[in-house]
Amino acid sequence: MTEYAGHHATDEVPDDLVAAAREWAADDPDPVTRAELEEVVAAADGGDSDAVADLTDRFAGLLQFGTAGLRGALGAGPNRMNRAVVIRAAAGLVAHLKTLRDSPLRGSSVAPRDGAFVVIGRDARHNSDVFAEDTAAVVTAAGGRAVLLPEPLPTPVLAFAIRHLGADAGVMVTASHNPPQDNGYKVYLGDGSQIVPPSDAQIADQISRVATVASVPRAESGWEVAGDEVLEAYLDAVSGVVGLDTPRDVTVLHTALHGVGDGTVEQAFVRAGFAAPAKVDSQAAPDPDFPTVAFPNPEEDGALDAALAAARESKPDLVIANDPDADRCAVAVPAPVADGGYRLLRGDELGALLASHLIMRGVPEGGRMANSIVSSRLLAAMCRQSGVAHEETLTGFKWIARVEGLHYGYEEALGYCVAPDLVRDKDGVSAALVIAELTAILKGEGRTLQSVLDDLHTQLGVHQTDAFSIRVEDLADIDRIMERLRATPPTEIAGSEVATAEDLSAGAGGLPPTDGLRYFLADDSRVIVRPSGTEPKLKVYLEVVEPVAGAEDLAAARGRAAERLAAVRTAMEGLTAL
Repeated sequence: MTEYAGHHATDEVPDDLVAAAREWAADDPDPVTRAELEEVVAAADGGDSDAVADLTDRFAGLLQFGTAGLRGALGAGPNRMNRAVVIRAAAGLVAHLKTLRDSPLRGSSVAPRDGAFVVIGRDARHNSDVFAEDTAAVVTAAGGRAVLLPEPLPTPVLAFAIRHLGADAGVMVTASHNPPQDNGYKVYLGDGSQIVPPSDAQIADQISRVATVASVPRAESGWEVAGDEVLEAYLDAVSGVVGLDTPRDVTVLHTALHGVGDGTVEQAFVRAGFAAPAKVDSQAAPDPDFPTVAFPNPEEDGALDAALAAARESKPDLVIANDPDADRCAVAVPAPVADGGYRLLRGDELGALLASHLIMRGVPEGGRMANSIVSSRLLAAMCRQSGVAHEETLTGFKWIARVEGLHYGYEEALGYCVAPDLVRDKDGVSAALVIAELTAILKGEGRTLQSVLDDLHTQLGVHQTDAFSIRVEDLADIDRIMERLRATPPTEIAGSEVATAEDLSAGAGGLPPTDGLRYFLADDSRVIVRPSGTEPKLKVYLEVVEPVAGAEDLAAARGRAAERLAAVRTAMEGLTAL
């Protein structure tokens, strides 16, 4: 592929950009994106400044393959998600797997294979089925074995299938909770975990060696389509995350947010002995356009409006929401009328609740709990109190899942791994079952999830968290903010001295290097600033810890914590302003 170096958009389209675009279009196997690109080129060639800017962006470089695989907007050109980019990615993955098989470090105990065995899943987004089949065609033509999951299914089913089937790798075609115009390509290796460095760079290097799509062999048939066995095995396994003799008296309202979680969640609940959750009918069926939500992400304001409105009518014990590929889980609980009848738990609150239940059930010897550095420090405090080993990791389940002896892991962005022996990734289905079990147990005792949080905060201090994002059009804006903070680190935030300032790119605290900054304040507040790994935004994570002088002080302590948190947020909004 001829790469376009990039220019500032002008009314006159550069010759090398036109040449790169025409070369790409000639190699594009998809007539739809080929025609789309030819139309943009014609408009740019005619002096349309918007088309020149559009074409420049499409050819700013090949969509970057990183530890999240690929994710981007659908469309024509190397900086978009399309068949040409996916076929290159599949070829790069196959080439990488061949280097692993051929490595002298591979060991004689591993049986040789003519080619890689790759299991491939997909969600219901636009072109997910096409991208999955293209991947199967590349794997098969390379002499490998490709197994496609039979229908759009949750990401955790794919993660489970890798080890269940004994595959060398897995591919999940999904953009998770991104907007409808996006799609993505997530890669797992044979241990069932997402790729981490250096695998991402090694696969990216192999992708860069693919000269043209036409040079990549693709079979017209020969791959397998799995039957019901894989999903059945997952459902049998995941239904075992709850006890055999624990209560099941709990009412649940579930929304799949137009994603692929509805059927799997319903079957998992019934198989585990619960009543099937009630549904938000308008959001139950997969729909790649996500018509009832602006962003299909349970964290986003307004995403759960339909579910919460339905809950106010039916009064369930729990509202459970999954994101479109069902690897995340959000929960809302009954609350005073002043809060609208239901309150959405923060990711850290749900993380602590799940951990408290798993600790009460017992952690095996050598078992360990983990959370990401941007998540609350409450889990670490709980582990210290109960004598359970704890570890802090970089953001992302690619790191959490690799913690030795992991018994439970979570990150604040609604990701929970309650059964790493089944799924070495976040799993919104198993997390939903465990929180339903805990709710049923508490209901039988006349208690609630909120009462557990009250107990934790009274014993260990109010751990209150918040986060905000700065979404940008130009990724260089993120670099500018980070450079400014590195050049002039704050010495105080919201009136509290910065006791420790860490540049995470240097590998602070024994962690692998990552682009981020972490500040610990003298009053035990913590701030982390980092670019998002999947979206064009800078993320700022905040936490304050407020001591509690007994149960009678809890409400006042929460008030004090809220005031401190608001002050820290205001200060950080100023420090990170563009």
